[in-house]
Amino acid sequence: MARDPAFVLRYLAEVEELAEDVLAARQQIVDLDVKRNRNREALRALHKDPEPEGKAMVCFGNMFVELPKARTKEMMQKDQEHLDEEINKLRKELRVKVNRLYEAQGKAELKGFNLNPMTAEEMKLINRILEG
Repeated sequence: MARDPAFVLRYLAEVEELAEDVLAARQQIVDLDVKRNRNREALRALHKDPEPEGKAMVCFGNMFVELPKARTKEMMQKDQEHLDEEINKLRKELRVKVNRLYEAQGKAELKGFNLNPMTAEEMKLINRILEG
């Protein structure tokens, strides 16, 4: 059965657009994860510093500013929390985008892709049950 070339072109354009959305979301997650790791390394370095008082040089864009270490730690911890939230939000959105792509391609939905990790409290309850 011959397909209308305009239909095929629209279909391919839609699939390509969905695939580009998936790739862009994945790259954004990777970029934020790199930033989160750098932030974590800096927090660890501040934590291990033998002089807890004093000031630290912090880079904001293309400018260095000297701030108290306590204030710097606080700012970096808030930034770390924000990055965690943003990455989790993007991962949830990625699941939806991948499912839309699979649907457009006529493939079955991925099994187990919508699973969420157990919380620490849930793990404690499971361990209690398993122990006796």
